[in-house]
Amino acid sequence: MDVLIHFVVGLHIIGIAALLGGFFTQLKAMGRGEARFVPAMLHGALTMLVTGALLVGLNQADDQPVNNIKIGVKLAFLVVILGLVYVKRDEERQPAAVFGTVGALTVANIFIAVLWT
Repeated sequence: MDVLIHFVVGLHIIGIAALLGGFFTQLKAMGRGEARFVPAMLHGALTMLVTGALLVGLNQADDQPVNNIKIGVKLAFLVVILGLVYVKRDEERQPAAVFGTVGALTVANIFIAVLWT
């Protein structure tokens, strides 16, 4: 079970890398007001959602403790990220505030995962 959990954690990290990497590739364009949500950002957020749900289920099945409040906060952030990226994915230009919110929530999600024990 540990190998499966670690494998899913690896996929979860790949998802967040795609989301954050897509954000970083658009930083220069954000400064010019021309940032757009690239497909990698949507796919990364969806990967995070699916693998995060799998991780909760696998950890509970393995009788490991799960901090439901932490998971709820991370899920709420991810739902906002997914909502923004999905709804605005076809627009050519994103306001810097909207695009920056996605980046800030992504970074916050990472630090919640790492620092909240």
